[in-house]
Amino acid sequence: MARETLKSRLGFILISAGCAIGIGNVWKFPYMAGKNGGGAFVLIYLIFLLIMGIPVMTMEFSLGRASRKSPVKIYDELAPKGTKWKYHGYLAMAGNFLLMMFYTTVAGWMVQYFVKTAKGDFSGLDTAGVNGQFDGMMGDWKTMLIYTSIVVVLGFLVCSFSIQKGLERVTKVMMIALLVIMLVLAVNSIFMDGGAEGLKFYLKPDFAKMKEVGIINVIFDAMSQAFFTLSLGIGSMAIFGSYIGKDRALMGESVSIALLDTFVAITSGLIIFPACFAYGVKPDSGPPLIFKTLPNIFNDMPMGRFWGTLFFVFLTFAAFSTVIAVFENIMAMVMDLTKWSRKKTSLICCIAMLILSVPCVLGFNLLSGFTPFGADSSVLDLEDFIVSYLLLPLGSLIFILFCVNKRYGWGWDNFVEEANTGKGLKVAKWMKGYMTYVLPVIVFVFLVIGLVSFFDKDFFKNLF
Repeated sequence: MARETLKSRLGFILISAGCAIGIGNVWKFPYMAGKNGGGAFVLIYLIFLLIMGIPVMTMEFSLGRASRKSPVKIYDELAPKGTKWKYHGYLAMAGNFLLMMFYTTVAGWMVQYFVKTAKGDFSGLDTAGVNGQFDGMMGDWKTMLIYTSIVVVLGFLVCSFSIQKGLERVTKVMMIALLVIMLVLAVNSIFMDGGAEGLKFYLKPDFAKMKEVGIINVIFDAMSQAFFTLSLGIGSMAIFGSYIGKDRALMGESVSIALLDTFVAITSGLIIFPACFAYGVKPDSGPPLIFKTLPNIFNDMPMGRFWGTLFFVFLTFAAFSTVIAVFENIMAMVMDLTKWSRKKTSLICCIAMLILSVPCVLGFNLLSGFTPFGADSSVLDLEDFIVSYLLLPLGSLIFILFCVNKRYGWGWDNFVEEANTGKGLKVAKWMKGYMTYVLPVIVFVFLVIGLVSFFDKDFFKNLF
């Protein structure tokens, strides 16, 4: 069976960006920036995106395009015989399933909040009332399961069509709509009375605030955000590399996708921070910022119900773009292993994902007694820990070592030949030393420190 291909370069960039653009951009990035002093965090984040995110993404795309296979079969095509690299393919497959086991639940929250806002459920409520809406959602496992199921079924329905008629067509429309909605919301926020202070906080580096939070803490959080925002390490980008032609060099494509991803993350802050300052809300409200804080702002805002509904449409599109991109990755790996048709694969994977999503949904209610990391932790935290702190950085390290190791892996020359085929920005000769010796050390240190600091919240304080 011939390999499916994407119809256009725009489709490839929007789908790959859609995979990277998600809840991490529009939910995590703003509250991380708020917690870490705004502009200083944003500046460090951009640096790590450049020195770490783009090189690893280029490697993933190269492996996918060279092999024309999904992550679970990449090493069968490219690895020297007798080596054990192929086991990472199965780890990547497990990582994609694990990611969607909790991501679909959070995407369901976005859809539910869109419906609630459009219906006017938040209208007239005080702070306690808005908080009660979120707490009520967490406790109602049946409704949460319905919304999670809607996300799963719609996602696999899109992926059940061909790559061009399903994923590419839907993603193009959704991503363009997402970008337009973002710009409308950002302009509205920027011109609010009092919004200028929010812009100043967000865009002007405040190194005094950075020192107050802890320089090492800010650096690590920025590194973490730059790494995870691009969904690197479990083959989420490699699969789309396998669907494209040889006419464009892959470093340039990685830069384009990283820029689009960063545009969405930074624009999310332009939407949220001016609104926070205009209505006297602390910008470091943390994870509840979107679900508990912003509905209060929309309640006080002229035409707040309209703007709130539009905001949650934007969040839903951002979450769903990642869902269908990762579902495509899951389906591609299952099809490579089983040789099933796309329709059959989508049906079986849909049923499997519906079952696998249940523990995360129940973790906030019926299974709330299961607290793997102590009080206030849940099934979601366990699943997120395995993906974010183990599989993503470890997988990225494996991809790097495979691409730079000539004796036991694919080797630098093969990687550069593939990455530099076509026109556009290419991997330069001087990058060999950095990507061979420095980059793997950065990712390894990140992996170790991330694990240690997760279990020891005062790790950085004790270290310095």
